[in-house]
Amino acid sequence: MNDLAPLLTPEGRALLDEVRGTAPADELAVATRLRREHPAELVSAALGQARLRQRAAAKFGAEDAGRMFFTPNGVEQSTRASVASYRAERLKGLGVTSVADLCCGIGGDAIALARAGIRVLAVDRDPLTAAAARANADALGLADLVEVREADVMEVDTAGYDAVFVDPARRGGRGRIFDPEAYSPPLSWAVEAARGAPHAALKVAPGIPHEAVPDDAEAEWISDGGDVKEAVLWFGTEPGAVRATLLPGPRTLLGRGLPDPQVRPVGRYLYEPDGAVIRAHLVAEVAEDLDGGLIDGTIAYVTADELRPTPYATAYEITDQLPFNLKRLKALLREREVGILTVKKRGSAVEPEELRKKVKPSGPNSATVFLTRVAGAPTMLIGAPA
Repeated sequence: MNDLAPLLTPEGRALLDEVRGTAPADELAVATRLRREHPAELVSAALGQARLRQRAAAKFGAEDAGRMFFTPNGVEQSTRASVASYRAERLKGLGVTSVADLCCGIGGDAIALARAGIRVLAVDRDPLTAAAARANADALGLADLVEVREADVMEVDTAGYDAVFVDPARRGGRGRIFDPEAYSPPLSWAVEAARGAPHAALKVAPGIPHEAVPDDAEAEWISDGGDVKEAVLWFGTEPGAVRATLLPGPRTLLGRGLPDPQVRPVGRYLYEPDGAVIRAHLVAEVAEDLDGGLIDGTIAYVTADELRPTPYATAYEITDQLPFNLKRLKALLREREVGILTVKKRGSAVEPEELRKKVKPSGPNSATVFLTRVAGAPTMLIGAPA
């Protein structure tokens, strides 16, 4: 069903309530029963929406997801609520009271902006997607602050809005798009739209090359719970600034323009920087704060002799440093009765599951092994979280 309207009727809403939480194994029996009293197409649509709501709970929370309306692409591409809320609060802190949300999708960012008290024009050219955004604003009691418009974002006049937010489509028929100029709309168009507003935020893929960041933009990489979620190009803030922001928190590390850290011998502690820190090229800032250095000039592991708490990296105490040798590793793990083995790799071609099968860990103890390079040499570092 390519139309949300039937689900918004009293009959459709009643069906959505009835199928809420239906397990996949029960769908056939539930569908068979409901089709005796309701159109088959409507029953299928309600069950499909229930599945999407279950998937969306990870991004929006069970309460909101249970009231919202989704499309398959909308669940996949929408911003996680925690990230959208952080961005909305940052815009609010800049004094923004109105935002033109271009390529709004099913309205995840528009919802966060409205909840921050910001008036939103939400625009999407896809009729079903725009209908979902409109239904979501209404379902969450935000319709007074969110105007949804079905239109081509490249033809929308954003004059009069304090800020522009653009979330270009980064997926095509063949999957994820890596070339910013292949976004829809292209990044170059989004940048020009941003420059025409007092403030702007452009959501881009976290893998965007640093050289693709305009000189007059601030670049921010955001992770949530340790997973890198997106990068944002900000206009009207701090041109040239680079930052990594970690959620929950937020905790923000601002780049200081440091040179690459020195390579040094492995110390007692190994620090694994957060993915946002690595993407933002701010490992040097973390190394300086830890009085540490790199184990290899091409590997983003920081080593230091002292344990210092930092939100920007996870610390491990290293007990052993061995040249890469599976037999020696297997013997060491057997000697220490390690059955719970965490395998991390950086700069190694060996896959963690492949290694796990070969060493066959067994026993009550746990350990972490890092497959990496130290000063260019394939190395195994063994330790545990500090």
